Amino acid sequence: MVTITGSYEGGFHCNATHGPSGTVISTDAPKDNQGKGEAFSPTDLVATALATCVVTTMAIVARKHGVELDGVRYEVTKEMTQSAPRKIARLVLKLWMPQSAKLLPEGLMQTTAKHCPVHLSLASDVEQVIEFNWA
Repeated sequence: MVTITGSYEGGFHCNATHGPSGTVISTDAPKDNQGKGEAFSPTDLVATALATCVVTTMAIVARKHGVELDGVRYEVTKEMTQSAPRKIARLVLKLWMPQSAKLLPEGLMQTTAKHCPVHLSLASDVEQVIEFNWA
């Protein structure tokens, strides 16, 4: 179990403290929703969570196969709905895999990516696209 504490600082800014590490992050509402875009928005964090969860989960599985995935790069794009209710409509995750990934069984990383906890936790109406680019 992990506890995160935080507070609303006004001006659509929040802070959150990760209990185990003490790391603090800040959020702001996005420019297209009354904020200044001065920090990650909460939905930006969801997109970031998907990307980092996929990469971390793949690294765990790769290590079990004796392969390190150092150097994986990613880019995630978040698209919001155009009509109410405002929510994430689509997440596109692009991954650039290192040469070491070619040592893994074919299809293992693709299957692993779709089984990370964040991917499995998002609502089924959030379209999730994962594109792999191999070294």
